[in-house]
Amino acid sequence: MPIIPITDLSAPEVQLYAHLTEAQLRNRLEPDKGIFIAESPKVIRVALDAGCQPLSLLTEEKHVQGQAADIIARCGHIPVYTGSRSLLAQLTGYELTRGVLCAMRRPQLPSVEEVCHGAHRVVLVDSVVNSTNTGAIFRAAAALGMDAVLLTTTCCDPLNRRSVRVSMGTVFQIPWTYVPAWPHPAMEQLRALGFKTAAMALTPEAVSIDNTQLMAEEHLVIVMGTEGEGLAATTISACDYQVVIPMAHGVDSLNVAAAAAVAFWQLRRV
Repeated sequence: MPIIPITDLSAPEVQLYAHLTEAQLRNRLEPDKGIFIAESPKVIRVALDAGCQPLSLLTEEKHVQGQAADIIARCGHIPVYTGSRSLLAQLTGYELTRGVLCAMRRPQLPSVEEVCHGAHRVVLVDSVVNSTNTGAIFRAAAALGMDAVLLTTTCCDPLNRRSVRVSMGTVFQIPWTYVPAWPHPAMEQLRALGFKTAAMALTPEAVSIDNTQLMAEEHLVIVMGTEGEGLAATTISACDYQVVIPMAHGVDSLNVAAAAAVAFWQLRRV
């Protein structure tokens, strides 16, 4: 395992950690060559357990024999770049949360059919663009009994560095993929797979989240909308259910990540 001290912040080997945008890392033109960055030993371990391919590590010098030692041992012969805490803070623009970053190859995404196979509770995230919310939704989905996550192509990338970090690596533990054009034909595809759809929406027709018929559905997709505006009217009208979380003190709604956690707990399959 080559251990390579970094003293020059312009070294080309470490530019992907410092200067490539998320879009460049994702490599939209050639997705099979895309990269993502996992941060912190815990998240990196979860990604490795899920079969993600490491390309290089960037870590504080003290962690080579410390927090990163087992990760380095697992990663074969990839380069390990090291530097002081202050140097790496200059390189990344902020102090590393746990002193370790890992560049990894983006995994091949499964099809909608593969993600939904055997699932009873699926989350569909529509146009949520905040990486913190995206990561929090994944963490809640994994923790609170959801079987899979689907996203529209207008969502934030779940493998965005902040999203991965906020999710605590659960983006590698719960199956996910993107749906085709939403709401159609994806809605028809989900119905063909045996799912009912429940739009989380503030409408006069909405049923309470503890509605017995809703909770008894064998296969259910919980549809969460974008921050602020929520779901489009066309999406709401196309869903089988419109669902609301009852509020107190005149509050009309929750942040999408908080609402997701409540919905997942209430509508989990028991």
